[in-house]
Amino acid sequence: MRRAFLEAMLLLVLSQLSLPAQQGAFSPRLAFTLPMGWNSWDSYGLTITQAEYKANAAWMAEHLKAFGWQYEVVDEGWYLRNPESGRKPTWQFTLDGEGRFVPAPNRFPSTANGSGFKPLADHAHSLGLKFGIHLIRGIPREAVTKNLAIADTSYHAADAADPSDTCYWNPDTYGVKNNPAGQAYYDSLAHLYAGRGLDFIKADCISSLAYKTDEIHMISAALRKAGRPIVLSLSPGPTSLALAADVSQQPSMWRISAAF
Repeated sequence: MRRAFLEAMLLLVLSQLSLPAQQGAFSPRLAFTLPMGWNSWDSYGLTITQAEYKANAAWMAEHLKAFGWQYEVVDEGWYLRNPESGRKPTWQFTLDGEGRFVPAPNRFPSTANGSGFKPLADHAHSLGLKFGIHLIRGIPREAVTKNLAIADTSYHAADAADPSDTCYWNPDTYGVKNNPAGQAYYDSLAHLYAGRGLDFIKADCISSLAYKTDEIHMISAALRKAGRPIVLSLSPGPTSLALAADVSQQPSMWRISAAF
């Protein structure tokens, strides 16, 4: 067992070292050492607000930035207007006209003018920090119900969605098919997030129990075309050591322990 573990880790390191440096684009080498930062989940669950995010960012900038801490990540549920009300059907989602979750403006007021998370990312950057968000894999069910158009394409949400594939603990999305429409949807997300100044994505419900190879590859491919370095972190865990060869070439980082 110990030998198998060491061989898998050696494979991971060698594969990372063999990757060419990419300027202005996604690369697994963006997180060649473990990023240091803060994630909102354990403190706020689904409910964090803009004011709470800024307060935590200010504290990190003042007390921890000098020691290498820099990532400030908004975890799950930032697109919910009423996260305190429980699960569906009571949740109210915020989407743009092209089927993508956008921040709830009642919780993140700076997003109300259609600029999305850019003002908050700009604020984090002004403190010398990096901005990140949680992304549940897939395409919003509401986008599929309305069959919204996918940005800058002739495809629609129903072309990309796989209604038979859902996350067992989060009902917000359907899985995305490995087809041109599916890739176009993830490309549209990457383009949107890059334009908002995003530095980090925690992609969830994607790397344990079922390792979603197709969607992992599609997200990685989309980020490589986004024109901005964005760290891709896969969750939950543990990701099997048997997948070391694949996972070391796709995200920047992934969880090696169970979620709970």
